[in-house]
Amino acid sequence: MSAAVSPAPSAPSASPPSPPSARSRAAGPVRTVATRSLVYAGVCVLVVFFALPLLWLVLTPFSPAPSYRATLSGFTFDNMAKLFDNPQTWPSIRNSLVLAIGSSVLVIALAALAAYALSRVRIPGRDQLLYALLLLSSIVTGTAAMVPIFLMLFQIGLIDRQVGVILVLSGGLLPAAVFMLKDFVDSIPKSYEESARVFGATPGQILRHIVLPVIRPGMATVGVWALVQVWGNFLVPYVLLSDPAKQPAAVVMYTFYDAGGQPNFALISTFALVYSVPVVVLYLVVNRRYGFAFQGGIKG
Repeated sequence: MSAAVSPAPSAPSASPPSPPSARSRAAGPVRTVATRSLVYAGVCVLVVFFALPLLWLVLTPFSPAPSYRATLSGFTFDNMAKLFDNPQTWPSIRNSLVLAIGSSVLVIALAALAAYALSRVRIPGRDQLLYALLLLSSIVTGTAAMVPIFLMLFQIGLIDRQVGVILVLSGGLLPAAVFMLKDFVDSIPKSYEESARVFGATPGQILRHIVLPVIRPGMATVGVWALVQVWGNFLVPYVLLSDPAKQPAAVVMYTFYDAGGQPNFALISTFALVYSVPVVVLYLVVNRRYGFAFQGGIKG
């Protein structure tokens, strides 16, 4: 006699999910629109915040009554005529070019050699040394080191000489320049250099014909960066150069204030516009030729 098997109790069927209500369906698009509106409003505020100084720089030099406000009640070239009639305008711009180009060339040359050496030579504490130099150059600013720098240049006879200013500015920019260029050198496969050695290339030929052409975009980036840093530097040439004929435009602009500290807006605004043109043109030319990047382009 077979035993009757009772059927297993069936599992309770899961109830289907309830459809979202109309209010919850409408809340999603409303929340998205509100978030985007806040983001767009924040971006507009930032754009206005950064655009107002540029607007003042473009409009004020051509205003008949220059002031703090970025307005253009009329249009005139009288401010340009006053600036070009000033005997300090062109000599100061020439001095700025000498300091900026000299410092940029020195920084590029020394940074390329140091970056190649640090990338290829294995020495204990290499990376720690590089990071320590970068950290110290950021902490010990020009203001903090100005007194010992002045005393050192005074002892070696470089006070009131543009060569001394170039050396000081280049020394402050070198750690960051080496740090940036080292990444470009690291991207060059070592097989390129090994192949050149097989064919009898000397280290100088390898550096000149293989390494430097590959890191040329990095050198252009570092050169423009160094030129901009020197172009707008006020403290170092102001302290180290006492002869007005040797002072750059960043220092000469300081003389456009009267004895009471009131600015001459006609000269300051026009000179600021003229002073910014070389840097903008250089940036556009280099960016069109090489582009700006902070790592090398060759991958092994």
